[in-house]
Amino acid sequence: MSEEIVYKRRNLRKVNKTRWITVTALFMALTIAVSSFGIPVPGGHLYLCDAIICTAALLLDPVAAFIVGGIGSFLGDFIFYPTPMFVSLATHGLQALVISLISCNTVNLSKKKYFAVCLIATVIGGIIMVVGYTLGKTFVYSNFETAMLKLPYEIAQAVLGIVLSLLLCFKFKLNKLFNKMELY
Repeated sequence: MSEEIVYKRRNLRKVNKTRWITVTALFMALTIAVSSFGIPVPGGHLYLCDAIICTAALLLDPVAAFIVGGIGSFLGDFIFYPTPMFVSLATHGLQALVISLISCNTVNLSKKKYFAVCLIATVIGGIIMVVGYTLGKTFVYSNFETAMLKLPYEIAQAVLGIVLSLLLCFKFKLNKLFNKMELY
């Protein structure tokens, strides 16, 4: 990833506000949409919103990533399951912000090194999500045992989000397509 692309990525809000708002709103809408349904697994559900949040965080600047992750998941929970909406705001917002800050500040790296940085960023984001939701559910449900019962599902959701976002960005070359579209 060249220095020029990183510079433009950080300053999309200043360069073209209309495109920045449009792309951010698109990812936020995707986050809300995939928050409406989950993959049923024995004892719970896996939600795909982490894949959208991690993908957006890898592609967008930190402010847009926070809006997509925090506000998008907050609105998704508000519409479909309001109990943990503030936990989602803080947890997914921080997750997206950290992923974007780490991946956005890479300059002149080879393709393999950039992938490694993005992998590390999404793993750190996944850890933030698992810890944030575990602590948040302890607060929401008022007991630690209920939060611990959901821990395996949080870990599986984080891993699913990491794998899908890296596949979208690198295997299906969404990051290259994103840069070619001259959104900056």
